[in-house]
Amino acid sequence: MSTSPRVVVCGEALIDLTPDAGRFAAHPGGGPFNTAVALGRLAVPTAFCSRVSHDGFGRLLRSRLADAEVDLRYVVDTDDPTSLAVVTLNEAGEADYQFYVEGTADRGLVPGDLPAVLAPSVSAVHFGTLSLVLEPGASTYEHLMRREHGNRLLALDPNCRPRLIPDREHYRLRLEGWVGLMDLVKVSAADLDWLYPDDTVATIAGRWQELGAALVVVTDGSRGATAFAGPVSVHVPTPVITVADTIGAGDTFNAGLLAWLDREHGLSPQAARDLTEEQLRRLLTFAAAAAAITCSRPGADPPWSSEMPGS
Repeated sequence: MSTSPRVVVCGEALIDLTPDAGRFAAHPGGGPFNTAVALGRLAVPTAFCSRVSHDGFGRLLRSRLADAEVDLRYVVDTDDPTSLAVVTLNEAGEADYQFYVEGTADRGLVPGDLPAVLAPSVSAVHFGTLSLVLEPGASTYEHLMRREHGNRLLALDPNCRPRLIPDREHYRLRLEGWVGLMDLVKVSAADLDWLYPDDTVATIAGRWQELGAALVVVTDGSRGATAFAGPVSVHVPTPVITVADTIGAGDTFNAGLLAWLDREHGLSPQAARDLTEEQLRRLLTFAAAAAAITCSRPGADPPWSSEMPGS
């Protein structure tokens, strides 16, 4: 893989403590972290931008990134402890999270930690999840969004965690400000139901496009995914699989979207606006296939490029 990153993924890296035979097992996680790993495994030159601890969990996180050939040039070292997420699963394998994030490494990113400039090779920057809720990191990443808006393709997955959002209305207004800076927004139907309980998915997607997002993709678990681009909407079904759990599924879907664009159409703000209906269908199909592989095995274990259909 090239040493020059084409995608920079920004956000938290934490440890998921998942149930395992009556105990909890430690697994590297965090939405943006999983997206970075998935992109690396899909052979997209990727760098991770975050703050990572020197503790044992932090070493585990670095090892997982290195195994996926993710570039660490934008990772800031710290002695602050690693964030933890205690995971419980329901009968359908869907995950619920309890977070331990006070004084932890990833949330402590400040503007002085950001690179003064991104490498010229960088075509896209991805943001999401806890890193856009917890300060000072949230404001730091928003600064980077505003700095890079119009220069590179910007992508967002809010991946809302209501337990960490004390004021839904305040968060919704701030999210809409980020949406206006984005070229690509991926969001789950569950997130939209929490954010806008009285509106339809199509209504929200249209509103977000009016704010500035060129492409809005809504995932809905076993019911498939829908892309909204201008007046066009395209839906693809979810592949039929045996689900182990859904940990990391949405994060892998993010990576699938960016990986397909990187390979087939190009990573640029204009590229997100020029997709035909058939290209949108292929884009969603690729991302859904990647996410399905993740769901077919326990934990956030995204596919390698060699495992993808047609590879």
